[in-house]
Amino acid sequence: MKSTENYMQDLKKWLRDTADTPLEEMADFFTKRLDGYEEHMSVWEKSYQIFAESLPAECRSVLDLGCGTGLELDHIWRKHPETRVTGVDLCRSMLNKLLEKHSDKHFTAVCADYFQYDLGSGKWDAVISFESLHHFLPERKKELYKKVFASLKEGGIFLLGDYIACCEEEEELLRSVCLKKRENAGIPEEQFVHFDIPLTLQHETELLQKAGFVIEKVLENPDNATIITARK
Repeated sequence: MKSTENYMQDLKKWLRDTADTPLEEMADFFTKRLDGYEEHMSVWEKSYQIFAESLPAECRSVLDLGCGTGLELDHIWRKHPETRVTGVDLCRSMLNKLLEKHSDKHFTAVCADYFQYDLGSGKWDAVISFESLHHFLPERKKELYKKVFASLKEGGIFLLGDYIACCEEEEELLRSVCLKKRENAGIPEEQFVHFDIPLTLQHETELLQKAGFVIEKVLENPDNATIITARK
């Protein structure tokens, strides 16, 4: 495990090396990389397994925000094959791949922006998201977490697996670089781009608590994904 100092040195070098790399629109980014996506994401294989194990067996109606090709669902359906899932993602090609893999499952694909999608009220046993929400500013996430809270049944859980900033310096650095790249390219605030702007664990959990959630468990895994279980 790298020290925070070494990690930040490597991150700053990477940002310098990629300073001239333009931002890509979110759905286009994933569409272009679809063929190698699952291999690329296999670095989180252990976290996918732990994520699935963290979902209570009684959660039969699940909403997956940013489901992609369903790598987290591969493991969830292996444990709980009767789980009914609605998956929301911006990238149609990724949803199509998920549907091809799991044509025998209870799955509804929604190609949409999950910030705008109607999550419903008191509808879900669980809302889940893995490695998706670190692309968005806290102001957006704050409103989404309120919607997630309202959409859950009483006692329902929000299971979040994501990239968490190691320190406030990382959080602030990545956010400032992203905002500068947007400004330089004239990209409007409402357009989604692929660039990591994670929050620290403290700031992430504070957003969840302000939305009404009780943080039940935080697991930090060897492959650097953090899994948060938050209950309504």
